[in-house]
Amino acid sequence: QVQLVESGGGLVQAGGSLRLSCATSGRPFSSYAMGWFRQAPGKEREIVAAINWNGGNTYYVDSVKGRFTISRDHAKSTVYLQMNSLKPEDTAVYYCAVAFHPSGSYYTTSSEYTYWGQGTQVTVSS
Repeated sequence: QVQLVESGGGLVQAGGSLRLSCATSGRPFSSYAMGWFRQAPGKEREIVAAINWNGGNTYYVDSVKGRFTISRDHAKSTVYLQMNSLKPEDTAVYYCAVAFHPSGSYYTTSSEYTYWGQGTQVTVSS
């Protein structure tokens, strides 16, 4: 079992920044890859960013490239999503998730993830 606790969501104006945190516990932090997903009302959940077990490889969906940064702190067993230049279309519930796979890569589909956080609301006003 892995427990995930997200924080950092909120209301921000367009152009502003937020940093989401996802603190994990239950299994060694270096044993899994992690990802951030989001789901807007009426839309399917989509991958936003992913990171492999040691932080050496990352992935971003095209719509956030250059604006968002995913990182992980092994001392704190926490993964972060720094979100800059936020746009109204970034409004969604954001979820962090854990993937256990032996390849050492990152993963971009929700079916590859085993444990999920409770979600944190991000609202960007225009």
